[in-house]
Amino acid sequence: MTRKALVTGGSGGIGGAIAERLAANGMQVWIHYRNNPDRAQQVAERITAHGGTASIAGFDVTDREQCQQALDALLASEGTIDVIVHNAGITADAPFPGMEEDQWRRVIDTSLHGFFHITRPLIMPMIRQRWGRIVSISSIAALHGNRGQTNYAAAKAGLIGATRSLAKEVASRGICANVVAPGFVDTGMIDDIPADIIREVVPMKRAGSAAEIAAVVAFLCSDDASYITGEVVNVSGGII
Repeated sequence: MTRKALVTGGSGGIGGAIAERLAANGMQVWIHYRNNPDRAQQVAERITAHGGTASIAGFDVTDREQCQQALDALLASEGTIDVIVHNAGITADAPFPGMEEDQWRRVIDTSLHGFFHITRPLIMPMIRQRWGRIVSISSIAALHGNRGQTNYAAAKAGLIGATRSLAKEVASRGICANVVAPGFVDTGMIDDIPADIIREVVPMKRAGSAAEIAAVVAFLCSDDASYITGEVVNVSGGII
């Protein structure tokens, strides 16, 4: 049986790498995007070029009605989605005294409302089949805090709490829910951080790659991770 995976934020660097790794492991993958169908299509084409199966799906994870319509259509055509990777997230950094309410809300809406809007429609089919994998992409900012990112740290910390609580609810149904907390990853999000700062902060003296994050996610989505749930895996090159 071919398992089916939905990767939110799948057009980005980490999301794309996750989608490609899951497809390489034999899953049928849906690559979610919000504003960039071309990048999502490029990820899908790389997957199909290597013999995998991929489709793209565009909607706003902060919009409940959009999510419901898109996921209803997906379930109607495909049945259960076996794997959900919650990777969609944004930053809107600012020192807290100068942070606007819109910056606070947009970041939290994407991570937390997005988690609810995606997981809620898909969880019952998982429960009925008694197998599923849910992986939420958080951040070491949720574990340690970070200057200028009270909104982002709050959103990603909330995602940890939501995922751990869900893990307890569905563990007896064969569903594992875990969190991956990346550190500095070599994508566009760290372009403004000087390399010497990364070497100073990270014990491994380098940023991680999107492929290294994807490898951990792929393991947590596999049968080999069947007794791991409610965990937060810190993938940060040794930042503790």
